[in-house]
Amino acid sequence: MVTGEDHCNPLMQRRRAGVLLHPVSLPGPGAVGTLGHEAFRFLDWARDAGFSLWQILPLHPPQEDGSPYASISAFAGDVRLIDPQRLAERAGLDADGVPVETLLQQARERLEQAGEGWAQAYQAFRDAQGPVWLDDFARFVVICAREDGRPWWEWPAALRDRDPDALAAVEAEAADALEAVRFAQFVLFDQWQDVREHARKQDILILGDMPIFVAHDSAEVWAHRDLFDLDATGHPQTVAGVPPDYFSETGQRWGNPHYRWDRLAERGYDWWVERMRWTLETVDAVRIDHFRGFEASWAVPASEPDATQGHWVPGPGDDFFEQLQARLGVLPLLAEDLGVITPEVTALRLRFDLPGMRILQFAFEGGDDNPYLPANHDELSAVYTGTHDNDTTLGWFRSLEPAMQEHVIGTLDEGPAEEMPWPLIRAACRSPAQLAILPMQDALHLESEARMNTPGTVGNGNWRWRFDWSQLPDGQTEALRALAMETRRLD
Repeated sequence: MVTGEDHCNPLMQRRRAGVLLHPVSLPGPGAVGTLGHEAFRFLDWARDAGFSLWQILPLHPPQEDGSPYASISAFAGDVRLIDPQRLAERAGLDADGVPVETLLQQARERLEQAGEGWAQAYQAFRDAQGPVWLDDFARFVVICAREDGRPWWEWPAALRDRDPDALAAVEAEAADALEAVRFAQFVLFDQWQDVREHARKQDILILGDMPIFVAHDSAEVWAHRDLFDLDATGHPQTVAGVPPDYFSETGQRWGNPHYRWDRLAERGYDWWVERMRWTLETVDAVRIDHFRGFEASWAVPASEPDATQGHWVPGPGDDFFEQLQARLGVLPLLAEDLGVITPEVTALRLRFDLPGMRILQFAFEGGDDNPYLPANHDELSAVYTGTHDNDTTLGWFRSLEPAMQEHVIGTLDEGPAEEMPWPLIRAACRSPAQLAILPMQDALHLESEARMNTPGTVGNGNWRWRFDWSQLPDGQTEALRALAMETRRLD
């Protein structure tokens, strides 16, 4: 039997209970949660409840639909998360009634007086991240604003094609605007590192999230066109998606440009190395969304309206992970391997000691060989009651027909009847899987109105859910901690 100590992946070295909550869902007065007092309070509560892992969604700035999986950058952070009170305290300012943008401007003007080497820390951040992603991101944001939000392939040709003289003109004409973008990123990640340090003190790992593909209208595709399958004007030739299946007769056409893996391989996957390096400077471990794309991915001609005419193209496979490990060491990764997964994808995951995902809400269709059934879990796994793309467990259960509800309870065999979501929570924690992760909505016993996202829909309240501490049931913190202790998920 493989024990936790035998795993080289740091995520797998002991049994843990985790909670899934994106920071935008933290409580607070603003439009989204921030990295202020409530983030620290949440971490204190998580430790009290027996959790030693906090899973978040991508920290990147979302596009118009609010999804953090479709971002204008694969490196930059969502500055909406900046906490104005903490910013004001750091810069010696008054935050009352002052917009964050104004506070950022005032703080930048007072950098030298802020103390604690803040100006030096900002310069170090600029020096380290500027050549990697920060400078191009600032240019992208500033030019996009000048061009009334048009996508980069519709900019004037000189800017679209990154003519050196055109970029130099932007640097000269918009120096202050560029610096404002850079400084906001510094403040965000400075605040985030304080949150990370508090998590470390509470013995809580932070599990981040990395989409395999990046948005076409993003700083990275604009800045690294040669690494993507684009034509001379910046338009994709093939885009990513998934083929037709039981759920969709036309498949899914995501629209992300495909990588030129051949060019990346020639360069030792340098762009990916820097992407992973930076991500692991901001979190302790990373879930890779659509892991199967590293073995093979569905390529759809960009001219096609749906995904029916696509074809499978090989991914980089072993070479990719070997190169990353050679540059970065052992990778603390979790593979999102949901859906139809081939033996080749599973073999790739296992060769690099990467846990897969097991979703309990998917466990009750089909027969005894359903991989999501608790009886079929293995140690090298992360089990979830549900994810950000699922209904809450209570909402899911109440949507089932009575016969299916009885089947679920009978399959779980939890003994005396308990109200959902406790039977699924117990099943997750009792699983052989090293990681058992609950969405915060399930920890709070919330119904469908608390759902984070409904895949395939835009709007519909997606990505807007916030929780409030008044929703925490009496005795829930103690009950969760007792369950973590009972199931050996608490040191």
